Amino acid sequence: MSKREETCCFTGHRPGKLPWQYNEQDPRCLALKRRIADAVEAAWDEGCRHFICGMALGCDLYFCEAVLDLRRAHPGVTVEAAIPCPGQDSRWRADQRLRYRKLVAACDFETLVSARYTPFCMQRRDRYMVDRSALLIAAFDGTPGGTSYTIQYALSRGIPVVDLPIVGTALWE
Repeated sequence: MSKREETCCFTGHRPGKLPWQYNEQDPRCLALKRRIADAVEAAWDEGCRHFICGMALGCDLYFCEAVLDLRRAHPGVTVEAAIPCPGQDSRWRADQRLRYRKLVAACDFETLVSARYTPFCMQRRDRYMVDRSALLIAAFDGTPGGTSYTIQYALSRGIPVVDLPIVGTALWE
């Protein structure tokens, strides 16, 4: 595995919190994907070579796709899928399950953080990622929830956060 100082992780919202929901052709979504790709490239420029993704719907999958694109340009890049529990995708739409499974298969490493679902396995996954990283990239709308929890945890551990505000929400309009 990579050294902590060369590792970056990500947190962001699921489609239900995004103003465009599942419409990834929405200009705001396309703009966020560009900002995520730019942030990933900037992290690479700063020395990050290993990227950890929590593999949730929405922003996590955008991040994973951006890192896989970066890996095509820079073959030394590695991607780790930090999966909170078995069956993470079991209640997702069929198209999203297929996308998730293709992305997990494309990752260099797969880490199962909890052997079974628990009410806290998502937070355990988030702590796992932050505890192994020197940088957190966050697509955040300012609302309470898992993304906020992960940002606060990273800040409490002294991990810098690159904030990519979600444009088009009440806080960022």
